[in-house]
Amino acid sequence: MDERNEDGKVLDFFMKIGKLKQLRRTGWVRNGVSDPESVADHMYRMSIMSFLLKKDTGLDISRCIKISVAHDMAECIVGDLTPFCGVSKEEKHEREREAMRELCSMIGPDAGQEIEALWQEYESQSSPEARAVKDLDRFDMILQAYEYETQELRPQALQQFFDTTAGQFNHPVVRGWVDELAARRSQVPNTSGDSSTQSKPRRIESPD
Repeated sequence: MDERNEDGKVLDFFMKIGKLKQLRRTGWVRNGVSDPESVADHMYRMSIMSFLLKKDTGLDISRCIKISVAHDMAECIVGDLTPFCGVSKEEKHEREREAMRELCSMIGPDAGQEIEALWQEYESQSSPEARAVKDLDRFDMILQAYEYETQELRPQALQQFFDTTAGQFNHPVVRGWVDELAARRSQVPNTSGDSSTQSKPRRIESPD
């Protein structure tokens, strides 16, 4: 009975985190993107990006991948909260902390404690791996912004996301990617000719 009950909790956990596949990222929704990515989409590409940090031998790449997978997991319960949701940064952290406790209690102490610790490590930015993953979080956001500008033929429309992350990248590999993206984006002509089609500047929408 206990074993079946444990399996049931794990199944419930899988279904709970599966909601991240349908949860659209708030920043893109608010900026009128026609088919915005999900939180799971964002976490997946960050995990792949982590593999390519191997040039830095001082990082535990496996830990970077794990942090990438865990860092937004709480959003399957609390949603993708932004400053426009009327929730303070402190309250957001507390809601997510409680959500992580709920999630991790469903899967037993070994995996549960590890996942909760990875989330807290990212939140506190207490390790080189957490700080590298923060760079990946920001970079995936601006790369996604560029992709939406290109796909929807709205050059420079999502400039706010580039402005709010400028100068905030620290890892040398990620800085190289940022420079390459900036060079590529600068080659795209702004053909809209009508400032009314551009997104008005807003505060950044992505999670801190």
